[in-house]
Amino acid sequence: MTSHHICRYPVTEDRRDIGARRDMSDIHPSTEIQDEPVLYEIRLKGHLANRWAGWFEAVAIELEDNGTTLLTCPVLDQAALYGLLKKVRSLGLPLLSVNRVESRQTNGGKECR
Repeated sequence: MTSHHICRYPVTEDRRDIGARRDMSDIHPSTEIQDEPVLYEIRLKGHLANRWAGWFEAVAIELEDNGTTLLTCPVLDQAALYGLLKKVRSLGLPLLSVNRVESRQTNGGKECR
């Protein structure tokens, strides 16, 4: 059997002190935890066929007179928003806008769930 050689490399700084010199916000962006869903409106160019309503589950779909589709629904977090945008991308309709709105009331006062 041959012997193994272990090389020692000089350490330029003590790794235990790194946390003391840097705040965790320097490493990872802060993420806000929210208790309630946030309402978003996603506007698409073109009209979405009614058959897609079930695929989007709780999203309110409104076909507008100007030839656009407005999707409105609360999302729990950024991951849920990205999941919704992934579905939108799969439709092939051009994305016109994504807006966060303050009011939770949609469709004539009905709350989107």
